[in-house]
Amino acid sequence: MRQQRIALVSFPGIRAFDVSVITEVWGGDRTPRGVPPFELRRVAADPTTPIPIRGGLTLTPDRSLDWLTEADLVLVPGIENPDADVPEAVLDALRTAHTSGTPVASLCAGAFVLARAGLLDGRRAVTHWHLAQTLATRHPLITVEPDALFVEDSGIWTSAGTAAGIDLCLQLVRTAHGAETAATIARSMVTAPFRTGTQAQFIEHPTPRADRDEDALAAVRAHALAHLDEPHTVASLAAHAGMSPRTFARHFQATTGTTPLHWLITQRVAAAQKLLELTDHPLPEVARRAGFGSEVTMRQHFASHLATSPRDYRSAFRHPAGNSPIAR
Repeated sequence: MRQQRIALVSFPGIRAFDVSVITEVWGGDRTPRGVPPFELRRVAADPTTPIPIRGGLTLTPDRSLDWLTEADLVLVPGIENPDADVPEAVLDALRTAHTSGTPVASLCAGAFVLARAGLLDGRRAVTHWHLAQTLATRHPLITVEPDALFVEDSGIWTSAGTAAGIDLCLQLVRTAHGAETAATIARSMVTAPFRTGTQAQFIEHPTPRADRDEDALAAVRAHALAHLDEPHTVASLAAHAGMSPRTFARHFQATTGTTPLHWLITQRVAAAQKLLELTDHPLPEVARRAGFGSEVTMRQHFASHLATSPRDYRSAFRHPAGNSPIAR
């Protein structure tokens, strides 16, 4: 479903950063750059009362909670205090939205709001790493993922803290509107277009030696991205970095939060998505250019990563002729 009517659920105690992220992703007009128009509404139990936010800010709602029945996507910002009360009207509205089939997402500690509404029972979820154990203890029916950046389970999305909220919002755009639309928004925000949800929430502070290793690893990633159509292995990438395969694999995961091969497959899927959206290349050629080697292999990875086929993905997200960002 194309998500163009977006509801930002507002109540006292929400975090200004998360409100800003949601507004930055869906609140601006980027139609000249090929991004579809969005209608972002700030919904609240009482739309006539401004909502105070930490830092001397206020948020002015423009719709009541009833508007959730019209929304294509419902977003709950993080909350400052997981122990604070949440209006029962908000919890009821979230339950109704989910029951109607509308995707619901929370940023950071907003997972505690979804948990209080009972929406996370029996599901996987994530929150800020510092609060993960608290969420698991208070809500034992939830399977809390302590390391992921964001997860989705049965139409409900949750994310880890702060910057991971940006990753989740871009992933929601990518899922509904395609990789190029998400990349266009990311470019305007000057942020990374894609971090996989399974990437670790944080890495340990690097030592001076680790800094030098990261420089080498960054060069390897740049090389792989520039030559995605070529075969790569851990051994070949390690040789490019001047490391043994074992050392390379260990440092790569320590600095990126994922394995070299998982990172490479993710980048190839992303490259194939853009080719399917923006070109008329036949599927075998898309597979070759993205480095999959065969259409069969590409199809397998699309099924695993995107739960769709390359053909269906192209049908859903192909840019109209002349409206492609590349054509511009």
